[in-house]
Amino acid sequence: MSYPQITQMATDNKSPKKNLRTSAQSADFHMVYGNQTITYRVLYAARRTMEIAVHPDGQVVIKAPADVKPEAIRHRVHKRARWITRQIAYFQQFQPRTPPRRYVGGETHLYLGRQYRLKLSKGGSDGVKLARGYFIVSYRDEASPATVRQLLDRWYLVKARAKFSELLELRLPEFQRMGYDKPTLHIRRMKTRWGSLSSNGVLTLNRDLIRAPRDCIDYVITHELCHLKYSNHSPEFYRLLERFLPDWERRKARLDLGLV
Repeated sequence: MSYPQITQMATDNKSPKKNLRTSAQSADFHMVYGNQTITYRVLYAARRTMEIAVHPDGQVVIKAPADVKPEAIRHRVHKRARWITRQIAYFQQFQPRTPPRRYVGGETHLYLGRQYRLKLSKGGSDGVKLARGYFIVSYRDEASPATVRQLLDRWYLVKARAKFSELLELRLPEFQRMGYDKPTLHIRRMKTRWGSLSSNGVLTLNRDLIRAPRDCIDYVITHELCHLKYSNHSPEFYRLLERFLPDWERRKARLDLGLV
């Protein structure tokens, strides 16, 4: 199964009227439009125009000049609400709907962004190897779905440790030059997040991220490392992220739309 990739967000650029705000900040707002609620994030920055962006994951982001009042932004969002809801609906059609994995022969599973089919093989030991486009799962006693899942999960974890450590080491020098220490890497399954960085320097990555393309894993690692400098998602945070990854939005879209 292939996944659609949308590499550009929908945008609406127009100039607002000036007001007196001078400090940059960010905030989240909600607006009811018909039977829908539009949630949008406002990022204030040193810019002259207002931009409304609908990301492939459905997130609505408003980039506004620092001196624009929230009322003016709300008026613009209300004016463009129909367009915004259409863009959200457009992106929703690409959301993959992969059925629950059954861990049986012939079923496909992801590794580093590519699909591989399961091939079950009775042998002298339990294990998994990748060969010729297949996950070859060897088993001694029985190939029950629970056994296959356990073996595949164990293989994924080994690969995640190696690949995540490799990509962290490649990205880390840029942050060490800024004076930051190497965070401690933890890997575990996370229900709602791809990664996190704690205040005591622990970088936690979702084990399932090993299924994503390499550049998407690098995006998540870089995103979390940017939190070494900025603990929030302020305009300054996104400027730092863009400095290291000018195409971070493309990578994020690929991750959001290509992995379930």
